[in-house]
Amino acid sequence: MTSGEAEVTVMEEKPARTRLISGPGMLLVWLYGVMVVGAVSRSAYQIATEFDRAPLAYSLSAVAGLVYGFITYSLVRGGERARRAAQVCCAAELAGVLTVGTWTLIEPSAFPDATVWSDYGMGYVFIPVLLPLSALYWLRKSRSATR
Repeated sequence: MTSGEAEVTVMEEKPARTRLISGPGMLLVWLYGVMVVGAVSRSAYQIATEFDRAPLAYSLSAVAGLVYGFITYSLVRGGERARRAAQVCCAAELAGVLTVGTWTLIEPSAFPDATVWSDYGMGYVFIPVLLPLSALYWLRKSRSATR
């Protein structure tokens, strides 16, 4: 290298992560955060104090809380991988809500106590069934907006 030449280093730029929490995405993060707190705290208390009364219901509520937590994390993290992971979890959440909701209507004796997803989330103002539908719509829309 001569004295007049400057060494140029080319830094490889990482692609920017797609923000998933802009606009309606921020509302989704907030609602999922509330659901995490509600589902996890309720199930933790029930599992600790009366697990033998309704183990399936309390376990399902704990699983719901974990799913809500993962979706919240994925939305905040952003990026294409996180968006796809959130989509898969939202679809699984919706399937769980529909399955458990239908199960609680057909065979109420199977659930001596309610879960987050019982009666399609009626105890949570139907947020458990509306939230994954809204999230799936937002995640699909956010993908097409970045193309």
